Amino acid sequence: MNELFTKSSRRHFLSQNVMGIGGVTLAWLLQREGLLANPVKPNLTAVANSLLPKQPHHAPRAKAMISCFMQGGPSHMDICDPKPLLDKWNGKEFPEKIKYDNAAQASSKVLASKWKFKKHGQSGTEFSEIVPGFGSIADDICLIRSMHTGVNNHGQSIHALNSGRTVAGRPALGSWLTYGLGSENQNLPAYMVLRDPASLPVLGTFNWSAGWLPGLYQGTMVRAKEPRILNLNPPIHLSGKPQENFLEFLAELNSDSKSPGELDLEARIASFELAARMQTAAADVMDISDESDATKKLYGIDNAATKDFGTRCLIARRLVERGVRFVQVFTRNQFLDHHGNIINSLPASCKKIDQPMAALVKDLKGRGLLDSTVVHWGGEMGRLPVVQNEKSPGRDHNTYGFSMWLAGGGFKGGHVHGATDEWGHRAVENVVNHYDYHATLLHLFGLDHTKLTYKRAAQEQTLTDGQPGKVVKEILA
Repeated sequence: MNELFTKSSRRHFLSQNVMGIGGVTLAWLLQREGLLANPVKPNLTAVANSLLPKQPHHAPRAKAMISCFMQGGPSHMDICDPKPLLDKWNGKEFPEKIKYDNAAQASSKVLASKWKFKKHGQSGTEFSEIVPGFGSIADDICLIRSMHTGVNNHGQSIHALNSGRTVAGRPALGSWLTYGLGSENQNLPAYMVLRDPASLPVLGTFNWSAGWLPGLYQGTMVRAKEPRILNLNPPIHLSGKPQENFLEFLAELNSDSKSPGELDLEARIASFELAARMQTAAADVMDISDESDATKKLYGIDNAATKDFGTRCLIARRLVERGVRFVQVFTRNQFLDHHGNIINSLPASCKKIDQPMAALVKDLKGRGLLDSTVVHWGGEMGRLPVVQNEKSPGRDHNTYGFSMWLAGGGFKGGHVHGATDEWGHRAVENVVNHYDYHATLLHLFGLDHTKLTYKRAAQEQTLTDGQPGKVVKEILA
């Protein structure tokens, strides 16, 4: 064979012409996706990015997390933070200053909750009658009633709770966890997102973006209908041995010469390899036909109101059961953003998610997985104690005091932490900011939020990013 075509010459050619990635075979794919449009200046320091399991900073309590994000802002004083004073002042002028997001429809008249609360479990935690499922797991829940982000806007508050800051473009929480810890299963993505069939949430795919972390750590979206993962299986003429040969050829080319710093290209190549491994594993985990009738009934899959969310919660359990690190289950755009008609809309929303959420906690606990799996329920904000849109009563945004709950993974069950004022307007006792929540969560995963760093533009970046985040020890078991 001509010397120009020897392996040594090919290695030299690739090194000189495509920055060491060996992209001759991949060029048309990468060009089509726009990844060659903006060449990246090589980073001369080798960086190893992978999803292999990594050592935490200290012994972890949690290994996986399922975050059920209630986009729009659930009304805490109607669900899990009873305020008797609202009953006494119902319809009267609110006596304090209040910040409205929608001034055009604003009102200063107090709006009492329309639903009764009662105590549940040995802990006596109070929940509204519209979330009986929450009441049934009261002793497993750590309910935080003093959450705070302080930015009365959906997008900014979502960024705060999901990526640490109110600004866009930062890595999501799931990306940080998979960057810091990798995954226990190399045949499935480490970070998976189960979207609502109706729509993407506010901010769309930015909710699971890796930001400036390597693309390897971004979330993989799972559709709410078949095929749940697009483009997973190859065309018939490429399946089996042809695909295997193709991937082996790519691996050989890429091992010949590779320069560091080409993160988009590396992520795309890794996604091709992962997709091949997923073809069997993903089909298996998404297929719930082997689950018992009792389990399906527990999640409400036999009921039209709960079928979708229950199915996604069940798939989330199956994913963490197989070693996936972080799963996020999203509601649709503005699902709980009840500026009007809260009397009808809130019970309908709660009916959709209440039973499946309780089932998820019970199922994980019954399988011995709750101790190592964090379950999160909550949105980016709560609501105000006054009425908005008097013709069709609702509540405006409130990020100065709201609730969320966590179960498992080292959080203290049957515990209520913090409090809002007597109106439910502002967090006033044991306030938990978004950066405190993140510091605590990372701690349970064995990570120090000040030491989980990524160097970007010569600066060390973290999830909490210089904010005064503290581990909230009072909510730890």
